[in-house]
Amino acid sequence: MSEELSADTSYTEDDFYCPVCQEVLKTPVRTAACQHVFCRKCFLTAMRESGIHCPLCRGSVTRRERACPERAIDLENIMRRVSGSCRCCSKKIKFYRMRHHYKSCKKYQDEYGVSSVIPNVKISQDSVRSSSSGHPTFKCPLCQESNFTRQRLLDHCNSNHLFQIVPVNLQLDEETQYQTAVEESFQVNM
Repeated sequence: MSEELSADTSYTEDDFYCPVCQEVLKTPVRTAACQHVFCRKCFLTAMRESGIHCPLCRGSVTRRERACPERAIDLENIMRRVSGSCRCCSKKIKFYRMRHHYKSCKKYQDEYGVSSVIPNVKISQDSVRSSSSGHPTFKCPLCQESNFTRQRLLDHCNSNHLFQIVPVNLQLDEETQYQTAVEESFQVNM
């Protein structure tokens, strides 16, 4: 258990794991009546399957919660400050970055399987340039076409290289895009 966690709150490491998928919480949401926390996607899936009950205790969940669950912003903020240990390599990682770490942790991938849809290929530093606006641009690692923004590179690879049998990791899967957006929003609002 991290000292910073015990000094900060009464949470334990287990409180940062979803009881449905057993992974670190991703976009945590909390039920109003019983205060149980789940990944947003896990909660919505459970609501489609079970109807009106909390996936953990079978407590009632309102129609409004089933459609639009309330985010557990307080827990997200704590996950930004507090570190936990990787299940496999024991490296200390902030909880909000743990799922991202699992995608690159060889020991985790060997134990639980590779979780990312797109296999790993690193984008070399020579393929990253800055445009005149100061924003980075990227070169496609497969066809060498250049001057892409992150999103345009992802779109380009999905439309032009989707069925090529070449491992590609644009490091822009849904979770990474979400984490980047949250981090940028967090910095703007601080």
